[in-house]
Amino acid sequence: MTRYSNIGGNSGVAAYRYDSDSICVQFNSGATYSYTYASAGASNLEHMKDLAEQGHGLNSFINRVVRTQYASKHC
Repeated sequence: MTRYSNIGGNSGVAAYRYDSDSICVQFNSGATYSYTYASAGASNLEHMKDLAEQGHGLNSFINRVVRTQYASKHC
């Protein structure tokens, strides 16, 4: 997993890992969620990858847009 930069300083995201069609997000609580093209949609997933790389906005995007659209609670 890659540590999330958390530029804003108040994100619930701790780390992430992605490949071509999925992203695994680890939250500060230790919980991990896997999002895929099939579960969250390709455009949402690509946006999540961009936000993860930027280190800003990923937690907010998950809460606002893809909250329950995860493929599994473990990755």
